[in-house]
Amino acid sequence: MPMVNRRRFLTIAATCAAMGSMPVRLALAGGNSSPSPSPVVWKGSAMGALASMTLVHPDRPLAQAMIEQCVAEIDRLESVFSLYRPDSALSRLNATGVLAEPPSELVELVSFSLSLAQASQGAFDPTVQPLLSLYFAHFAKPGASPSGPSADAIAQARQRIGFADVEVDRRRIRLGRPGAAITLNGVAQGFVTDRVADLLLANGFGNVLIDLGEGRALGRGPDGQPWRAAVADPANPDRSLFELALGSDREQSPALATSGGYGTRFGTDPRVHHLMDPHSGRSANHYRSVSVTAPRATLADGLSTTLSIVPPANRTPLLAEYPLVRAWFVDKAGRVIGPVGGRIGHA
Repeated sequence: MPMVNRRRFLTIAATCAAMGSMPVRLALAGGNSSPSPSPVVWKGSAMGALASMTLVHPDRPLAQAMIEQCVAEIDRLESVFSLYRPDSALSRLNATGVLAEPPSELVELVSFSLSLAQASQGAFDPTVQPLLSLYFAHFAKPGASPSGPSADAIAQARQRIGFADVEVDRRRIRLGRPGAAITLNGVAQGFVTDRVADLLLANGFGNVLIDLGEGRALGRGPDGQPWRAAVADPANPDRSLFELALGSDREQSPALATSGGYGTRFGTDPRVHHLMDPHSGRSANHYRSVSVTAPRATLADGLSTTLSIVPPANRTPLLAEYPLVRAWFVDKAGRVIGPVGGRIGHA
């Protein structure tokens, strides 16, 4: 099954040269700054989403070689987390319910997902995959009800869901329930983004913009000014709702993720989409979108998904668990609520 394509209404604006054919909706402040090396830009796809990397570095051949290393690392990590590659570590775990000697990255991300499930009282649940599979199968049938599967079918799928039954350590991952399966679509893009950022930092690249479905910024842009990000209106993607400065400075947040039901709609009803509430078996429709800034893209990714699902009354207690996270909510009327949550900073 292909990885859910959670299309992000997130535009990261660098420079006209870096954006290429993409429409530039935001301009950086300080456009007359002293000249600096023109950025090296890569565009492609990663984890089912359009992707790009922008490296500001005086040695262009070195930057190009570094991009090749990053692309190879993305491919390696897809072989761990992908749901559509039958030989991936995650696919093998789901096929048998147990995986011995799992890759360290899978152990780390499953463990993080379980911690987020615990913190959100199961609103985020990596074992929700049987429910998603049910919806995909339902809408693949001609004449499928636009409201989704029947209540009985949902109840049966929910019997295979339960994060508390998952056992994980460095030697083995075991799912615990018959027919259980894990999806990491709610966190994998952020995790891969962080791994690429860490690889770049370790090799001396301190001014970088990464967009692998989630945004992560290091240092500053080619004009010496902060990287800028715009969150677009889900109802009108050509219109920006608000913008933020991203980067490594203490007053900035390094990572930004946005989630919304527009990412993957199963049928003609926009209310039936991939952001599933495991407790009800139906799509969560509290907001049009949720955006989160955090020190790491993994956390921003996971929380943007989670905050889309938890009831609005529970969002403040959940955010209190993560003091360096801030969130913006676009309500059903298109109004932006936020920022909600802690302070800007770094872990």
